[in-house]
Amino acid sequence: MTTRQTDTITAARSDARSQAASATATATQSMPYIPAATSPYTPSDVSPDALTWAETVPPAAYTHRAVARGTRIRLEDPTGDACANVFLLRADAPYERLNIADTLKIPWQAYLGPGHPLLSGDGRVLATLAADTSQHHDAFCGTSSDAWNLAKFGDARPEGPTPSGQSLLTLAAAKHGLTLRDLGPSLSFFQGVRVAEDGTLAWQGSAGPGTSVDLVAELPLIVLIANVPHPLDPRPDYRVGPLRVHAWRSTPTGPGDASFAASPERTRAYLNTLDDWESRS
Repeated sequence: MTTRQTDTITAARSDARSQAASATATATQSMPYIPAATSPYTPSDVSPDALTWAETVPPAAYTHRAVARGTRIRLEDPTGDACANVFLLRADAPYERLNIADTLKIPWQAYLGPGHPLLSGDGRVLATLAADTSQHHDAFCGTSSDAWNLAKFGDARPEGPTPSGQSLLTLAAAKHGLTLRDLGPSLSFFQGVRVAEDGTLAWQGSAGPGTSVDLVAELPLIVLIANVPHPLDPRPDYRVGPLRVHAWRSTPTGPGDASFAASPERTRAYLNTLDDWESRS
């Protein structure tokens, strides 16, 4: 067994730096990549130098980031077992946040797919689901609660082996000075749910490994993500895979885009977004 020398400032500094070098040399598949350009999983259609956020979120973990308007965020499911539970708040006015009811009502579409706007309760578009190769998502159930995980797994602590999405999103929110009261129902990407003919919610599972979704921030956002099993996942064990996140500067949805003009209701929501943004700029 090697004894680590940390009894002086110089020795402690050397020890810390040697560990950092070792960690870099043996980087795992679950970590943030700093700078973002060093990500080993940079999307093929993006220049590494353009990246502003790159991270692999391990199972039973969370991440968070404040992003600028126009940022494009790609979530990838490399194994087919990721479940990205996502909640959005407006970064410059966090009292404006994701509203699931309006997100489904304004597009007249209960199932998330390409071009779907994600709305706040103020009738503005927080983000647009710009691309989607999975289409196995859920806007009905929200993430797992502490009570649910306690009943199914016997533990819901964020530091435990089976944390709930609720506990992890609460931790992510705290990094931005927010509390559980600032959160609402989240969206789940990569694990699908459909409404059966009898009205029950049927879990569809994953579309398989290698799928992705792209979100475009239409306003400055606080993005909170918990990578935990979907609450309707019938498998008895705590099953979830890694989630990859990459983001880069792009452009928000404008009048020339198909999403903007997809319906009168969507156009009004995007116009509300532009009007408010320009009035604050």
